[in-house]
Amino acid sequence: MSRKLFGTDGVRGQANTWPMTAEMALKLGAAAGRYFRQDGLNGHRVVIGKDTRLSCYMLENALTAGLTSTGMNVLLLGPVPTPAVGFLTRSMRADVGIMISASHNPATDNGIKFFGPDGFKLSDEAEAEIEAILAGECQLAAPLEIGRAKRIDDGLGRYVEYAKTTLPRGASLRGLKVVIDCANGAAYKAAPEVLWELGAEVIPVGVSPNGTNINQGVGSTHPKTAAETVVAHGADIGICLDGDADRVIILDEHGQVADGDQIMALFASRWAAEERLNDGTLVATVMSNLGLERFLQGQGLTLERTAVGDRYVVEKMRQRGLNLGGEQSGHIVMTDYATTGDGLIAGLQFLLAMAETGKPASALIRQFEPVPQKLQNVRYGAGQAPMEADPVKAAIRDAEARLTGRGRLLIRKSGTEPLVRVMAECEDPALLDEIVAGLVREIEAAL
Repeated sequence: MSRKLFGTDGVRGQANTWPMTAEMALKLGAAAGRYFRQDGLNGHRVVIGKDTRLSCYMLENALTAGLTSTGMNVLLLGPVPTPAVGFLTRSMRADVGIMISASHNPATDNGIKFFGPDGFKLSDEAEAEIEAILAGECQLAAPLEIGRAKRIDDGLGRYVEYAKTTLPRGASLRGLKVVIDCANGAAYKAAPEVLWELGAEVIPVGVSPNGTNINQGVGSTHPKTAAETVVAHGADIGICLDGDADRVIILDEHGQVADGDQIMALFASRWAAEERLNDGTLVATVMSNLGLERFLQGQGLTLERTAVGDRYVVEKMRQRGLNLGGEQSGHIVMTDYATTGDGLIAGLQFLLAMAETGKPASALIRQFEPVPQKLQNVRYGAGQAPMEADPVKAAIRDAEARLTGRGRLLIRKSGTEPLVRVMAECEDPALLDEIVAGLVREIEAAL
């Protein structure tokens, strides 16, 4: 059974444009409700969280209507990080969790992603079954079996308390000055609260959401503001989250950036030394830098690569019983603590490394020397298939031949946006620039 509506991270698109319309959200809610209430019994429940986008109100109401129409009871969490939805789905014994967010995308976009009762994102097979129900006639609940909906006031507080427990008992961040950039998104309350309660001096950035400014010049995709704040305030570290707080990048005391690869390298090294890195293996995607792989090999550790998307990282981790994985973009998955990427908890683990080693962030963010890597995106329109053009295929074959033994090439369609991503790695920066520029030209010509 194939999926057409769902991408690599749920359903996503521009708000008020298919598939991110109120009508589609209502139908999707009804289909999901029918899927999770196949036994026909009452009492099934779903938790819904959201980020701070204006369109979240519309989609939340539509999803609630669809879910209750099939007999599901809806628990509304309000603005909470995506990992909080995974945690609370399991904690509150819900049958399904839903997060309304387009992550790092601009405020004009939105998305809907589902979590199963175990707190993990739904499998491709489950999403395909929901699509199949959506395509047919959805059976509604009888009049007296329609579900109820209510607000949950303490959901955010439960997550805040849980996040603190991921540090050792008695651990304190006292003496650390931390800039926390919440991207005007879902963690704008939770992240500063957790850091303050753990004793840090907190300098918040991106904590004034207005519905339209999420990820706008702030957050993990725009770290300049946080970097300037770190330097201006003499902070020890900057922690930049994205709109739904499932990814993170770290800034040292000079404002220098560490991406997900460097963070994973630090955690893998520390966990291996503590004999808590399962099977001596880190899971990352094909986008992770070759330098990370070489670093791990030098420590006798293994890098297991997956397709792009944190869901595929998690699937591989669960298949093999591994407990650390993530993406270069900053999804850090630690299944000892969370069922999905959690930017805040990853930031806490980095702060713990600083506290335990006594080293500044600058001594921890550069675990390996990355191989020069270049990524360019080419946007395409509806109905276009530039990767099928013969000149593009020929250019890819030529580029791969030129990189043999010197680097690697990865070209793929984004699972969340209409983009072709062209990424190459090579020890020779000039050759790297030439190859990427040539491929981008061929793809643009095919359009």
